[in-house]
Amino acid sequence: MQNSRFNEYRTLWTMVLFDLPVLTKKDRKEYTKFRKSLLKDGFTQFQFSTYMRHSFSRENAEVHKRRVRYALPPKGKVGILTITDKQFGLMEIFDGQSAVEGERPPQQLEMF
Repeated sequence: MQNSRFNEYRTLWTMVLFDLPVLTKKDRKEYTKFRKSLLKDGFTQFQFSTYMRHSFSRENAEVHKRRVRYALPPKGKVGILTITDKQFGLMEIFDGQSAVEGERPPQQLEMF
């Protein structure tokens, strides 16, 4: 039962991909505000304009997607992608020409 509760098909990764303008001082301020909101909500930087966050359930992922929608800047393109931990684990990641291991989901302790 416990293994099926947190299996890699039920746990999700939410990725936020964005391309925001930074030509004016106001645009840069909006960019920084959006980026800080992602970090405050527990997202980590995967690439320069790609942030990701692990969720233990679809409901939890929806909460974080709603927070991203709430923090959307007035200009620019933002994509929100949710994939299962299994799909995320199939991604090949390279640093230069060397393959590197992807990010591991955080451990969650269950008290009962």
